[in-house]
Amino acid sequence: MEAVATHKPPNRITDLVSLKAQGFEVVCNPSFEILPVDFVQRDNKYRAYVFLCRFKGSINGQTYMFRKCYARGCPHNLCPHVSQAVMIANRYLQRDYKRLTDAGVPVVKHLFSLEDMVVKFDEMQEEHKPLLAIHDYINIAKEGNAVEVNMALDFVPGVEHFANYKNQQIFLMASFSITTLGRTYPYERCLACYEAEKEAQEKPQKIDIANERLAILYGEFDLASIKYEKRYFR
Repeated sequence: MEAVATHKPPNRITDLVSLKAQGFEVVCNPSFEILPVDFVQRDNKYRAYVFLCRFKGSINGQTYMFRKCYARGCPHNLCPHVSQAVMIANRYLQRDYKRLTDAGVPVVKHLFSLEDMVVKFDEMQEEHKPLLAIHDYINIAKEGNAVEVNMALDFVPGVEHFANYKNQQIFLMASFSITTLGRTYPYERCLACYEAEKEAQEKPQKIDIANERLAILYGEFDLASIKYEKRYFR
């Protein structure tokens, strides 16, 4: 697996875990936002809801804040349904909570909630494809099944809608097409994002973060003998 750098101040869960292992005092307090965002992707315009977590805290008393996108959902076929996105976001959030607690970083384990959609989720199982995340396919491969992953990387512009203002963001999206068990499944994941007006300052760092996350994922693909072609943001 390829080496991954540690950033200080932190801008990833991996950084918090690494800094804790180095003996730093790490305080972490997550908070959530579910934002409507107007996307333009390959000439398709649509509105989706983005599930964001802001990780705030301190490293040896020095404050930090970074945010991570856990899922996006919309009522159309351009990304998972919002009810599915809630479940996907919480699954990945719980994985990060486990990484933090295993490293000795205390964290209050709140989850995303859209109660009315979660209540309807069971009724929608037959309507939508099975709820599988990328690590489900990795596990399918580890069980001895052939898994092939094709992917495309895109810089996707979007407008986040807050209560009193709008924010132009660029999302670094990975679109996966996963073939296994006789079917092909689509899956998308946001790997980083930055403010459009701060592109000159933030884009290089966010590309590094997205590529480091891809490197970790590729290492997991290799361990599971998944067929794929490495791609990185440039």
